[in-house]
Amino acid sequence: MTTPVIPGMHPDPSVCRVGEDYYLVCSSFEYFPGIPVFHSRDLVNWTQIGNALDRTSQLLLTAETPSSAGIYAPTLRHHDGRFHLIVTSVSRGGGNMVFTATDPAGAWSDPVLLPDVHGIDPDLAWDDEGNCWCTMAGVHQYRVDLASGEVLRESQRLWSGSDRAKAPEAPHLYHIGEHWYLLIAEGGTERGHAVSIARGPAPDGPFEPCPANPVLTHRSTYEPVQNTGHADLVQGPDGSWWMVLLGVRPGGGTPGWHVLGRETFLAPVSWVDGWPVVGPLTVTPPWPLQPGPVEPHRDDFDDSELRPNWVSVRDRAEEHCTTKERSGWLTLHARGPGLDDPDVVFAGRRQQHLSCRARTLLDPSAGSGGLAVRFDEEHHYEIEVASGTVRVFARIGPLRTVVASRPAPDGPVVLGVQVDEAKELKDARSGPDTISLGVEEPDGTFTVLAALDGRYLSTEVAGGFTGRVIGVYAATGTVHFDWFDYEPLGD
Repeated sequence: MTTPVIPGMHPDPSVCRVGEDYYLVCSSFEYFPGIPVFHSRDLVNWTQIGNALDRTSQLLLTAETPSSAGIYAPTLRHHDGRFHLIVTSVSRGGGNMVFTATDPAGAWSDPVLLPDVHGIDPDLAWDDEGNCWCTMAGVHQYRVDLASGEVLRESQRLWSGSDRAKAPEAPHLYHIGEHWYLLIAEGGTERGHAVSIARGPAPDGPFEPCPANPVLTHRSTYEPVQNTGHADLVQGPDGSWWMVLLGVRPGGGTPGWHVLGRETFLAPVSWVDGWPVVGPLTVTPPWPLQPGPVEPHRDDFDDSELRPNWVSVRDRAEEHCTTKERSGWLTLHARGPGLDDPDVVFAGRRQQHLSCRARTLLDPSAGSGGLAVRFDEEHHYEIEVASGTVRVFARIGPLRTVVASRPAPDGPVVLGVQVDEAKELKDARSGPDTISLGVEEPDGTFTVLAALDGRYLSTEVAGGFTGRVIGVYAATGTVHFDWFDYEPLGD
């Protein structure tokens, strides 16, 4: 099976190269910190080096921010010695905003607001005279002053893709050779997603479409990766061209369920008669791979701050989530009553493998909490310790139920979640995987309390734009976690 270069919920990739270094960012929606930033030397091995939006002065998500809202579709560009990141916040008080940094690992600036730039999926490009062009989903375009946020030329419509194709979005503008190229996504971010392109003599057109559009789509195919779109182009140091894009890996029977969210994939690009020709999704560039450091799967919470791959729901105030209160432990102080509540105190990492295992050791002596697989407030499974009892809960839409329970052992408890991809179809309705939740016994064996159908924690059931996040939470009082371990199984 074709594999993503950044697996798990990492949609809407935008990439730029400076020298021999590539940098890439993705959407983050309701999770904090926002906009993960990755580095690579080969476009295949990516290491997360930070999050661009890690302060409330940059990103303020309240309990009124719905899941799958928040931060959408960033574009990352390097110009005149600085990195520029433009994003849309679809939450209250949001809009389009620009952040800058000299080092993409941070710190990033506070935002410059663009109150008169409307829409989503903003892009930045500069012409030879230094004018900055901001192109939006739709597709329409402004000329802007990034220092002040002022619009210098009012919005005008550009080429908006194929006739009758829905959702022309994710525009990116490039000056390549003698042409300006306008790359867009169309068809919607579901199974009909596609990438199309046009070219013109100037950044504002007029644009003529490529006769071979769409230049990339997997709709109506048996390709294991579907929903391919929202792409960005980058040129390698050797002159080769590449495309990063999002896609999903649906599993199970009809209609197919994808559970990890939209992931980042890579494809080679060649040029024929002045138009890009996109090759098959690949993880093998023509130059030798330069593997980066492997993301650690275990966290003993010995650092003063959580690693950058940890995310929380909407915010992460130190008074609710800290590694400084009890040395070598992550301490969570409950706020909302649990995962049904937008104010839940939660810390987790994206599920990145179709089969995986996560475990944690928690001390619930001063509260209640546990280990969860979260999709949103209305779709999650969790195993929780409270008042001497271990319970497994399932929340599916309006229904919440206790699936299983047993007495909790004395002292700290090791809880576990195991996700097993379905290897064969029992019938056309077979789900994509099974999620087992249980307790690790003193002898190290894992006792499963419940094995649940994974389709109910999928985009096709829950809707929205996100994927699964596995992590720990506090429901009442104070809960301490000594370690968290995440292990891929057979991907």
